[in-house]
Amino acid sequence: MNNQDKIYLLRAFKLAKLGKFSTFSNPNVGCVIVKNNNIVGEGYHEYYGGHHAEINALNMAGKNAYGSTVYVTLEPCNFYNKTPPCTEALIKNKVFKVIAATLDPNPKVSGMGFNKLKSYGILVEYGYMLDEAEKLNYDFFKRIRTGIPWISLKLASSLDGRTNYAFNKKKWITSIKSRQDVQIFRAKSDVILSTSSTIISDNPKLTVRKSLLPKYIKNIYSTKYIRNPIRVIIDVNNRINKDFNIIQDNRETWLIRSVINNDLLKLPKVKQIILPTYIKNNKVYLNLIELLLYLGKNEINKILVEAGSILSSILIKKRLIDEFILYQSPKIIGANANALFNINQKFNSFKIIKFKILDVKKIGVDIRIRLVPNN
Repeated sequence: MNNQDKIYLLRAFKLAKLGKFSTFSNPNVGCVIVKNNNIVGEGYHEYYGGHHAEINALNMAGKNAYGSTVYVTLEPCNFYNKTPPCTEALIKNKVFKVIAATLDPNPKVSGMGFNKLKSYGILVEYGYMLDEAEKLNYDFFKRIRTGIPWISLKLASSLDGRTNYAFNKKKWITSIKSRQDVQIFRAKSDVILSTSSTIISDNPKLTVRKSLLPKYIKNIYSTKYIRNPIRVIIDVNNRINKDFNIIQDNRETWLIRSVINNDLLKLPKVKQIILPTYIKNNKVYLNLIELLLYLGKNEINKILVEAGSILSSILIKKRLIDEFILYQSPKIIGANANALFNINQKFNSFKIIKFKILDVKKIGVDIRIRLVPNN
């Protein structure tokens, strides 16, 4: 790949990133079409169910697509799903060459899209800017390769590791700026995972408050296409009923439970899912791996966990967290409030749970620390 090719592929990556708030289970893809050293078409996958990047770029290029070189961040698809295969459109428009960053890890596509193009005489090159390709679709790639979505854990605490005020457990620890910042992480996620304990304690909606999103996001996306994640609530003791906000606001909610609640069956946005549980110390627990695999099978790429110390601690102890997002308020609250974690076990030097700091950013009066596992 020469320098000019790299410039066009970089442009395709820049376009692909525009879809990160709206493509749901599909990967983010960008495409640039070049003819006679001029960009004649470009596009990206804008929203789930809409045209793929290649189709948007071909539509812009029109007749100029004939004999062109197509730069795309991911191998073009070759099967029917929500939309027809992109390979067919590229073949129909008689492009000359396709230069792609990487193979699609999806077994339905991997290599077959390129082979289809080659069989019609279209030149194919790929294997460029692989680090960029991995970073762009880290969640999609993980889900396809392992069957388990990418899991981000969001928590907020005081300097002394407390998650609420002893005198008012519903008062916010962090500032409005931090709560606005959380909306970005929610909008990037397919699922918000929580527990019935959190729902009963706080009665949250767990939605994207689109009015709080930054202007640069609202200027790019119609609010129609900014996703509101599915709320997945672990409720093995069947405590959630129609009186809670997550049920009343008529947005999609999945309740993971042990018994079907007949009162909720008529609500189209509520899905009740029975998954394997086990009993320990006379308490019912969910098999978390079964839940994660279930979500993976349902094409969930990215989970944002917003729950209390018990679920957070279990996920960390089981080393299921891919990213840890901590908002820390410059306050000391004292020992009467809830602790950030509930890890009551000893670790030797080989089992200590370690994280690597990705970045630290000041958000209003708080700081936000993003970490990844470092074991």
